[in-house]
Amino acid sequence: MFRDEDGFTTVGVALALLITLSLVFTSAQVYRVSSASADVQDVADAVALAAENEVAEFMIVVRVCDAVVLSLSLTSAVATGLGVAALCTPATAAASEVLLDAARKVVQARDSFADKAVAGLNRLQKALPFLATANAASVASANDGGAMGASYLGLAVLVPADGEELSLGTVEGAEDLVGEAEREAGDIKRAAAEAEEAAQEANACKERAFRRDCGDAPGYCMYERASTLAGLAGADNPRYASVDAWSFSVALDRARAYYARRLASEEPEGASVEDRARSALRQRFYAYASDEVGRGYVHESAESFDALFPHLPKNTAEMRETTLYTEAVYPTTSDGAGQTVAHAWPGCPEAAGAAGAMSIAQMEAEGCPACPACGFTAASMGKVAAASTSIENGFEYHYEAVAQAADDYRKARAELDPLAAEVKGRAGGLLDGCLDVLRRAADMRIDAAPPGRFGAVAFAANANAAAASTGFASGFVREAGELGARAAVSAATLLAEPSDEGKNVVSSLLDGLRERGGAATGALGVVLDCWSGLLGAYLEGQEAVQGAVERAVDALPFASASGLGSWAAGAFEKVAGALGLEPAKLDALKPVLVNSAHAAAADDASFTARFLAVKAQAVAHPLASTDLFSSVVTAAEAAAVEGIAGLDGTIEIASVRLFGDGGPAIPITIALPQAARDAAADFASGVADGVRSVYAQVTGVRAWE
Repeated sequence: MFRDEDGFTTVGVALALLITLSLVFTSAQVYRVSSASADVQDVADAVALAAENEVAEFMIVVRVCDAVVLSLSLTSAVATGLGVAALCTPATAAASEVLLDAARKVVQARDSFADKAVAGLNRLQKALPFLATANAASVASANDGGAMGASYLGLAVLVPADGEELSLGTVEGAEDLVGEAEREAGDIKRAAAEAEEAAQEANACKERAFRRDCGDAPGYCMYERASTLAGLAGADNPRYASVDAWSFSVALDRARAYYARRLASEEPEGASVEDRARSALRQRFYAYASDEVGRGYVHESAESFDALFPHLPKNTAEMRETTLYTEAVYPTTSDGAGQTVAHAWPGCPEAAGAAGAMSIAQMEAEGCPACPACGFTAASMGKVAAASTSIENGFEYHYEAVAQAADDYRKARAELDPLAAEVKGRAGGLLDGCLDVLRRAADMRIDAAPPGRFGAVAFAANANAAAASTGFASGFVREAGELGARAAVSAATLLAEPSDEGKNVVSSLLDGLRERGGAATGALGVVLDCWSGLLGAYLEGQEAVQGAVERAVDALPFASASGLGSWAAGAFEKVAGALGLEPAKLDALKPVLVNSAHAAAADDASFTARFLAVKAQAVAHPLASTDLFSSVVTAAEAAAVEGIAGLDGTIEIASVRLFGDGGPAIPITIALPQAARDAAADFASGVADGVRSVYAQVTGVRAWE
C-alpha cells in the first residue's frame, strides 16, 4: 500500500503530505502560543520605560526652574550695571532710578521664585511614584486586545521611592550692590551733569577750531590759505571731513609747514626799495613765526589735554611784546646831523658802510629818525602781520582763531577731566561689583536627586486566559487546554545621551516663558527684554549673556558730549564679557532597559531589599514557592500609595513676578486630572490587586532572567 518497485504509491504520498501539514500547523501553533506568552515581557519592558520617563520629565522641569533662577540672578546684576551706566549721562540719568529699582525687584523675584520652586519641586517629587504608576498602568492597558484578546495590568515602583529634599544656595551681595549704587547715584549724577556741560563747551571750542583749520574749506581757512598762499599740499596740508577725526595737532603742524615754506620762498613783490624792505621784514616775521609755532605742542589723551599755540602779533603794540622788538639785527648808520639811523635790511641803499646794529626797541628809545630810503620804523614791522591777521583772507587770521579756541578748549578740559575722572572712579567701582555678583550667580542653582533616579522596577500581567487555538483554529491540531494568565518583571533606568534633544526641549519651554513674559516700555521694557535674552544663557552660556547685554546697551541713548555714557556702556560690556559663563550640561535623559537586579541593587530601601531577596530565591528555586511574586507587588503598592498622600490636582511649581505684585506673573505648573487625584490611592491598590489575582492563577513561577 505504501510503496512498490517503481516508487511511492498514492497512499504513501497522501500520508506523507498529511503528516507534513500536521507538523507545520502544530509548529505554528506552538510558535503562536510562545509568542503570546512572551508578549507580557514586552509589555513589562514598556511599563518600566513609561515609569522612568516620568522621572526624565521631572528633570526637565528642574532644569527649567534652574534656568529661571540663573537668568533672574543674571538679570538683576545686568539691570544694576545698566542703572550705574545710566547715571553717567544726563540723557539716561532719569532711567537709572527705574533700572536700579527694577534690579532690586528682580533680586526679590528671584529669591521668591527660588523658594517656591524648591517647595513645588519637592511636592512634585512626592507625586512621582503615583505618576509613574499611572503612566505604567496606562501603557499596559494600551496593549490590550490583539489576536489573543490580551488584558494587561501594569505596576511600577521607582528606585529609590523617595527623593532627596531639594535645597538652594544663597547669593549675597546683589541687593547690597543696588543699595550702594543708589547711595552713589546723587554724586555720580551731579558730576556727570557738570562734566556734560563742560564737555559741550569743550566740543564747541574744538568744532570752532576745526572749522577755522580746514572744516570751512573750500572757503577761507588755514587749509585753503596754506594751499593758495604757500602752495602746500599732501601730508603738509591735510584736509579732514569730520571733527571726530581731527585734532589740534593737525592745525599746529600745518602752521609749522606754512611758515617754513613762506620763509624759504619769500621774495620782493617788486624792484623798489619799499618792496624789498617789506619783503625783508616779512622774511624776519616768518622766521620769528616759524620759531614760535615750533615751540608749540599738543598733548592730548582721553583723560587730559594740554596745548600751546603761540599767539603772533597783529599790530605794533603786540609786536613790542615779542623778540621782533628786542632783537638787534637792523643795520645802523649816522646821518648828516650825527643821528643814528636804522635800516630795514642790509640791502637798503642808505645802509652802505653800516657800523653796527640795533633793535626796534633801541631805535624808539633813542628817537632815531626814519631812513629816507626804506622808511623803516617800528610801525613798519607792526604792519607786516596786521593786515593778514585782521581780515579773513590772511593765514594769521585763521591761525589766531585756532590758537584762541585751543586756549578755550584747554580751560574747558581742565574743568571736564577731573569731573570725568570722578564719574569713572565711582561708577567703575560699582561696575566691578556687578562682575562679582554675576560670578556669584552660579551659587544659587537647583539640582535634584528625585525618586527613580536609579531606575524603576515594573510588573506586568495578562489577566485574560484564552484557548490555545484562539484566532488560529485548525483541524490538524486538537483543541485542548488554554493559554493561562502570564506575568513578567522588567526594569529601566535613565541614560544621559549627548545630543541636542535635551537642549531643544528646554529651549522650547523657555521660549514659552519669553512669550508669556508680557510687554513693557522704557527702562522696564529693557529689563524685560534682557531677562528674555538671559534665559538663553542656560543653553548658550557666555554668548547669550554678551548678546543680551549688547542689546540692552543699544536700547539706551548713552551717546553724550562728555563721552561718559559711551565709556560706561563699554565698561559694562567688558564686565559682562569677563564673566565666561559656561552653558548647562543638557544631555538628553532617556529611559533604557536594564537588568532589574542592577536597578534594585542601587538602593537599600525595604522594597528593593525584599525584591532582591525574592528574585534570588526565585532564581535558585523557581518552583519552590507560590507567594514570592505577590509579596513584591504588595511592597510596590505600599510605595506608590505613600507617594500619593497629599497630592493636589494641580501642582504649581512657582510663579515668576519680575517687578513685584504689579508686574506680569508667569506660572510654572503641572496639572493632573481631577479623576486621577480623587481615585489615586484606589487606582494604585486596584492595579496591585489585579496583578496579585493574576499571579494566583499561575500554576508555577516563571524563572526571572
